[in-house]
Amino acid sequence: MILVQLNQENFEYDIHSLVKAFYPTENISVCVDHKENAEPVRLYLLVCYEPGNIRLELKEPDPPISGSPQSLQRVFAVDDNDRKETKNLLKMNLYSVLSEYTGQTLPWGTLTGIRPTKIPMTMLAAGKTSEDITNYMKNTYATSLEKIGLSIEIARRETELLRKLDVKEGYSLYIGIPFCPSTCLYCSFTSFPISVWKKRMDDYLNALEKEIDDIARRFAGRQLDTIYIGGGTPTTLEPEQLDRLLSVLEQKLDLSHLVEYTAEAGRPDSISRDKLEVLRAHGISRISINPQTMKQETLDLIGRHHTVAQITDSFLLARSMGFDNINMDLIMGLPEETLDDVRHTFEQIRELDPDSVTVHSLALKRAARLQMQKEDYQGLTMINTQQHLDVAADICAQMGMTPYYLYRQKNMAGNFENVGYAKDGKAGIYNILIMEEKQTIVACGAGSVSKRVYPDGRIERCENVKDVASFIERIDEMIERKRKLLED
Repeated sequence: MILVQLNQENFEYDIHSLVKAFYPTENISVCVDHKENAEPVRLYLLVCYEPGNIRLELKEPDPPISGSPQSLQRVFAVDDNDRKETKNLLKMNLYSVLSEYTGQTLPWGTLTGIRPTKIPMTMLAAGKTSEDITNYMKNTYATSLEKIGLSIEIARRETELLRKLDVKEGYSLYIGIPFCPSTCLYCSFTSFPISVWKKRMDDYLNALEKEIDDIARRFAGRQLDTIYIGGGTPTTLEPEQLDRLLSVLEQKLDLSHLVEYTAEAGRPDSISRDKLEVLRAHGISRISINPQTMKQETLDLIGRHHTVAQITDSFLLARSMGFDNINMDLIMGLPEETLDDVRHTFEQIRELDPDSVTVHSLALKRAARLQMQKEDYQGLTMINTQQHLDVAADICAQMGMTPYYLYRQKNMAGNFENVGYAKDGKAGIYNILIMEEKQTIVACGAGSVSKRVYPDGRIERCENVKDVASFIERIDEMIERKRKLLED
């Protein structure tokens, strides 16, 4: 365990996130009053807030776990009246101490938030140059030049893509289908085995329809720009259930201004010709078929009950039926995968030639089986390096794709990022909207989160309950929550 002791409560979340970035597999305790427990402490970090100063001390236990005890200290002046600048100085000095002690640097420096492209987007909108942005991100956050360059490139592309929309007056809609054929080893999303809920699917769709009906009334006359049907795996629904849902959307909402209509087909073991025919008949313009890897042993290990051949067959079937905007999701850092495995996966993806690819760095979330049952998976090797990401970027470039959106998650393998690549005209607009928080997104379904974006940039959220049974039983409460969020 790494113990961070404070003399008063302040910036606990930021400290925890940064220490965790250096020590992703360690338990990190950040507290004012520490109670002794049985877990040995391998490193102490003291943070002392004083008038006009912050003092940091990093030290090993005495006697140390191994070798001679080491100690590092920093004392630096702060303006107690400028909280943002104080936080940045604290993180930069903490980063310096941890970097010196571990011999590591982090590709994103002190940035631990999920939306690093917001910084260059905001600065570009204010008329700043690439050089201005580079100097600011390097000096304020210790971000590497490579990641700064990537974030500026994506920020420019996002800005151009969002010009197609009236982000202030329009809105987007998310529909959550929280069911999957099985739960993957690394997954922490709200999803439930479809086998358990088959008999209650009509109840779920009834509740969802009631929610959609209220949104249709509330947003009548307002332009709907994008719809994203996600999950879970929406194609776990039977063809007639998919048809029912999509028919409701057509009947209740004005879809004439949609610039993008996405449905995650997701798992190849949930895809059939009948389901794809339903999606085509209702004008779905973009789908995802997500292999995560093209290595069969890894698919078996992570609990995806389909074959590599099914991935290829599902993709080719969708192509033959006229789908001309297909995304594929892939994950770097999966258990037991080598750099050669990643290269092999991307070579197979290149042969299929999708229209966009989203490259994820594995994030070890607390709710995933890989974390909750970590004693069962202690021997697994999970490696993600810049070389892995370079292989992905190079092959995406060979397919004519450029990076168009980026986000990060906690506890990502290698402390890297997720990047979406797309061919010209095939970028996922909803993906940009959900990350950059430029437009109100109304979300329906269990576990979904609605976000209202105000003209001044302020953002407020409300969540639907995650449990499916509770969502069905409490649908009127979910509708009322959104009414309070969205009413003028």
